[in-house]
Amino acid sequence: MQDLVSIKVSEATLKKMKKFYSASIVPNDGEYIYFCAKISDLVITGFSGKKAEKTVTFTGKGALKEAQIWDQTAELHKAKQQVKSEWLCLDNQIGSDEVGVGDFLLPMIVCAAFVRSKDLKILKEYGVDDSKKITDADIIKIGDALSKKFFISKLTLSNEKYNEMIAKGENLNSLKAKMHNRALLNLYKQFPDTKNIFVDQFVIPDTYFKYLNDANEPQIRNITFRTKGESYYPCVALGSVIARYSFLKEKEKLESKYKMKFPCGAGTQADIFAKQFIKKYGIKEFDKIAKKNFANYSEVISKL
Repeated sequence: MQDLVSIKVSEATLKKMKKFYSASIVPNDGEYIYFCAKISDLVITGFSGKKAEKTVTFTGKGALKEAQIWDQTAELHKAKQQVKSEWLCLDNQIGSDEVGVGDFLLPMIVCAAFVRSKDLKILKEYGVDDSKKITDADIIKIGDALSKKFFISKLTLSNEKYNEMIAKGENLNSLKAKMHNRALLNLYKQFPDTKNIFVDQFVIPDTYFKYLNDANEPQIRNITFRTKGESYYPCVALGSVIARYSFLKEKEKLESKYKMKFPCGAGTQADIFAKQFIKKYGIKEFDKIAKKNFANYSEVISKL
């Protein structure tokens, strides 16, 4: 694991640091990122936010020494989140989870992860647990490193493609089943001796397999389904974290493209955003970013 140090600084110090590292600044348009600098194998990232105290992370070779320039009490990161000692399986395993299912304006992503028994200590170091228990800011910090350290299979379904598939007769769960199967299959082909395969259950197994109706697509059959699987199996927990990380990065891309802050979920803020987006870009462009079978869509369109 790369050295990681995180310190709290004032807004004035954050601005001072950006100026100090100005010659080493690298592009990064992340929602929470104030500046990102790279010095050899060391990455320094300053995070903005609504809180008075700001966070700066130092990742890589020499992280502690560099951090102590700004805070002499800085220490190497020790994950507060600990991998659960009661994982139900500690052997080699493949598992998958998804994100974006309930998001009106953001894509659906399924991620499968392969975890070996010897990798559990790495997950512990990074504090991997159910992604719903880790803040988005923390997921942004660890997501890229975890993606590079583990074997991952990630599938992203844009809302434009989602709408096409729904129009052809698919439904939300059939799309999820097909994406889970493909993500698991991608890893199983690499590790065919893996006996432990887990899916965060969203439908009963019989229905899941009925959705896999493509005769040309092999099926992964020896699956253990469990609701809240990310709380019981480390591979599902890792898949959950990487799926969320990828989801946040897709959100950043959309925000960069359209110069608007995309809300998560399908609540009032999503409806407000939709009206503003249509006013700025038109209904044709809106149809590319929205899940058209959501009630939000008909509600917004009816008021145009």
